[in-house]
Amino acid sequence: MLVLETVLRIRREHASGKAIKAIARDLHLSRKVVRKAIRAPEADMGYRRAVQPLPKLGPFQARLDALLEDDEARPRREKLRLTRIHDLLLREGFDGSYDAVRRYAARWRQARRRDVMDAPAFIPLLFRPGEAYQFDWSHEDVEISGKPMRVKVAHVRLCASRAMYVRAYPRETQEMLFDAHARAFAFFGGVPTRG
Repeated sequence: MLVLETVLRIRREHASGKAIKAIARDLHLSRKVVRKAIRAPEADMGYRRAVQPLPKLGPFQARLDALLEDDEARPRREKLRLTRIHDLLLREGFDGSYDAVRRYAARWRQARRRDVMDAPAFIPLLFRPGEAYQFDWSHEDVEISGKPMRVKVAHVRLCASRAMYVRAYPRETQEMLFDAHARAFAFFGGVPTRG
């Protein structure tokens, strides 16, 4: 990544009429990098430190971590604003700025989000044969005797083997629900212990 001074120098030399090839040769950069620096939007020229020093926040870092941790556990409507957290730290002797607290909280939340994103986001479902089944309806458009019609389709699936039974009905009524279950269990040769 180019530093701001290099990008500004590239733009100045290009604005004065110097060729991209000459700029690349003088600065020991590729022409692709020079073109990218010239085309980059103005707002992209911010400076961000790789490591943010915490001279005033250092002794209060554990307390701020605890406040942020407590705040994370609260319901959305009860969460504290960072200004309120800053005020709490000021009462405890902190003499740093609100911006220091805001920057630290942003990095803390970003690291927290990264930890959450790295965690597995699923629960493996393991079933013994005949333990469980799933049932659902779907709506399908079909043509019967040349007329378009919407039918309700009952889907019964065994969780362990993923075996499936499907049957179409004209409506979703209780009688048809019971019929679908009875026919599916007869097809599977038994009734699972839970649905």
